[in-house]
Amino acid sequence: MMVPADELVGAVAFSSMIVRPGDTAVAIGVGDLPVLANSLIINAMQSAAIASIAEHLENGETTVETSIALEFHGGIAIGGELRTSANCTEVNGREITFICEAYEGERLVASAVIKRTAVERVSFLARTAAQSIKSSTTS
Repeated sequence: MMVPADELVGAVAFSSMIVRPGDTAVAIGVGDLPVLANSLIINAMQSAAIASIAEHLENGETTVETSIALEFHGGIAIGGELRTSANCTEVNGREITFICEAYEGERLVASAVIKRTAVERVSFLARTAAQSIKSSTTS
């Protein structure tokens, strides 16, 4: 089981990246503008959220995303630097809530509330494999 909630709340981490041509919406095929693909902004926020609590999880534990409420406020061009932060704001049982922000310089480009649930890694993978086998035999 994870550490007590009061040890998780307030945990913060950051991630950053420089936008390359292959990171753009047009390169990934999710738009026709040469700006950072929104999916990579989400990935950077998730990375920061995971990093913020990684040292607080027990051996064999990890977290999986369960929901995201997201707003995009602008794009980032090739060569721009994306900086994201994640702050753990609430723990409810095994569900962990993060407030995340993404910036280019001082400009807010995205904000999100991300919820992740702590799971035991091996059990989660076993359940996932069993569900996949069941799905493939019923199709």
